[in-house]
Amino acid sequence: MSWATRRREQRSRILGRHASRGLVVYGPNFLTQAEHSFLNQPSTRFPYVVIPRAEHSISRAHISPNALKVLYKLKEAGFQAFLVGGAVRDLLLGIKPKDFDVATNALPDEVRRIFRNCRLIGRRFRLAHVHFGQEIIEVATFRAAAAPEREDAEDPDADGEGGGALGGPLDLPTAAPFESEHRAFDTTGRILRDNIYGTIEQDVWRRDFAANGLYYNIEDFSIWDFVDGVSDVRARRLKLIGDPETRYREDPVRMLRAVRFAAKLDFSIEDATETPIRPLASLLDGVPAARLFDECLKLFLSGFGARSFALLQKYGLFEHLFPMSAAAFRLPPYAYAEDMLEAGLRNTDARIAQDKPVTPTFLFAVLLWGAVLRELNEKSAGPAPDLAQLMQACDTVLRAQQSRVSIPRRFAVPMRELLMLQPRFNRRSGVKSLSILQHPRFRAAYDFLLLRAEVGVADPELAQWWTDVQLLPQEERVALVQARPADAPMQEGGAEAAPGRRRRRRRRGGAARS
Repeated sequence: MSWATRRREQRSRILGRHASRGLVVYGPNFLTQAEHSFLNQPSTRFPYVVIPRAEHSISRAHISPNALKVLYKLKEAGFQAFLVGGAVRDLLLGIKPKDFDVATNALPDEVRRIFRNCRLIGRRFRLAHVHFGQEIIEVATFRAAAAPEREDAEDPDADGEGGGALGGPLDLPTAAPFESEHRAFDTTGRILRDNIYGTIEQDVWRRDFAANGLYYNIEDFSIWDFVDGVSDVRARRLKLIGDPETRYREDPVRMLRAVRFAAKLDFSIEDATETPIRPLASLLDGVPAARLFDECLKLFLSGFGARSFALLQKYGLFEHLFPMSAAAFRLPPYAYAEDMLEAGLRNTDARIAQDKPVTPTFLFAVLLWGAVLRELNEKSAGPAPDLAQLMQACDTVLRAQQSRVSIPRRFAVPMRELLMLQPRFNRRSGVKSLSILQHPRFRAAYDFLLLRAEVGVADPELAQWWTDVQLLPQEERVALVQARPADAPMQEGGAEAAPGRRRRRRRRGGAARS
């Protein structure tokens, strides 16, 4: 038997397996019960609609040339190749897609054999990244909706010249007999293990929203629609594929994705898809904090942050991402911090629309400012907190926030520095007060001061003074601050605060000087 024949038989055995309904227990945190019901089971043949090129608006002229190269090469190698997901949706809406994803019946190792510029990634599910300079085309093998999965394992030679190299035996996924007939969920219904290759008819049920479940076929330039997704795109409507509560329990981040797509595309959310969001919002508490960090960047730094925040508040999701900030917003002394956040998000959206740079450092400073002030005022011993107490409040809030949305150190440290500069803006007398202009965080801290002035918690005259002083020559700046009488530092609410004094260090050991 030739190697090609053995390979075809191996692929047939893997792709032809059918999973039974049930759960497998992997440890004490998993629940053993019948698998959750699923609307339009993937094992049920669902008639799909093929929309010919003459009846849709997608043109290859609007598709990335590199994506077209991948699609054509897969087709020429004898595989199915489809442009999928948000790219098809955006092209139908007349929006330039941010990236282009491809789905195929070729296995990851087969994709790697076709493209020398390919790299395999992922432990839970293998994906192929085809690199074209700065652009990456992601190629995924069709997945089964209710399929078995092997144990996740490190693959140190994922891109090495191992068994998957040209001419060697095909490296196909394997599974123990018990695993090949089950899936695994945790006690809330979130999918922990569900991952094997399938057919296009099965793959569509793994996608979240009908508007994202469209397949553009490079063979004849038609669109394959299994879930009436084209109608949803034309109606600007978001509708989950399958039973909404089950899909949210499988992956609670789908609630954030619903908010993000509704805000980004100005879509409405179908009633059945919308209703379970608030009751199931607490499921976000079990999502890894690093994953929620990525989702927050997509929500707030993609040009529609203000609308995203409004929808997060509407559905009760924000309090599960930033609980300390949400609690501060409900207290009268810190309620203005919510107005400040909304203003900051509007300003960020405007900067993105003008192709100006934005940074997560400023975003998280605005998101957490109310929580920091509350912590500062509740833990400070005297009526006028000093800089050391402000630093401690920042650290306390950041530590607590890491369990919900993990903020990397490269953003957390500059954020703390930005907030620590706010009291220094009150000092405008003496040459030393001008040293803040040389601080690497000055520009972000100055923008934060303008935002505080915009919502009425910082003196507008103070913000204008720092605006004007930046335009003056150095000699005029020095003359201005030298002629100004000494200023008392001010607290956030306007009350005077005692200046923080640096203590003289004690000498350690040795005789005292005479």
